[in-house]
Amino acid sequence: MINNLPKFTVITCTYNASDTLERTIRSVDEQTYPNIEHLIIDGASKDDTLVIAGASKRARIVSEPDNGLYDAMNKGIRMAAGDYLIFLNAGDKFHNPDTLSKVAEMLNGDEDVIYGETALVDNNGIFKRMRRLQAPKELNWKSFKKGMLVCHQAFWVKRELAVETLYDTKYRYSADVDWCIRVMKQSKVLFSTNEILIDYLSEGMTTANRKVSLKERFAIMRNHYGLFSTIANHIWFLIRALIKR
Repeated sequence: MINNLPKFTVITCTYNASDTLERTIRSVDEQTYPNIEHLIIDGASKDDTLVIAGASKRARIVSEPDNGLYDAMNKGIRMAAGDYLIFLNAGDKFHNPDTLSKVAEMLNGDEDVIYGETALVDNNGIFKRMRRLQAPKELNWKSFKKGMLVCHQAFWVKRELAVETLYDTKYRYSADVDWCIRVMKQSKVLFSTNEILIDYLSEGMTTANRKVSLKERFAIMRNHYGLFSTIANHIWFLIRALIKR
């Protein structure tokens, strides 16, 4: 740490992300907090992604072929030097320019996981609504039985813990769910900021591949929580969706 300020590593994984990357870069560059590392892990984009990335004031850029999003995320974890890791996809942004400053003031260094709320935005970065699932005041690995209560981008993990708990790349679209659960199993202190941390671009890879993603999520929940519990909770998910129609 510099002057006892925790260092945050922001990891942005990209592939042909020229339409959305600029606002993510701008958001990181505009943070008032001084101790930030920004890694852009690119999968050898063929559009103008690297040109846009090159305009960043902070980013370190690596561009080479990879084996998909979660392979790129693992690469970012291994490269990171920060105390805490934050994953922001192209199009996602911090909720306010002082988000990291406000969070840093809350920390004492014992936190394994830092988490908060998420606002959903459209392709133009315009607010649509708050995320339907709200972050609980107390979070543990069993919390995700009720669904992914904390958005991946608003789930910030101590680097040492992330290095020990890499993404399982056998999951193509939902490895983030499995990763969060495994991280929480290893965590002692999970800290709620009670703040909106992230503006999340709601049309992401998982949304575009929803059917496969849902199958993966069922398998992940069965692995962690057991078959009976997973079936029971999915029945409740269906009832909840029908009630809210």
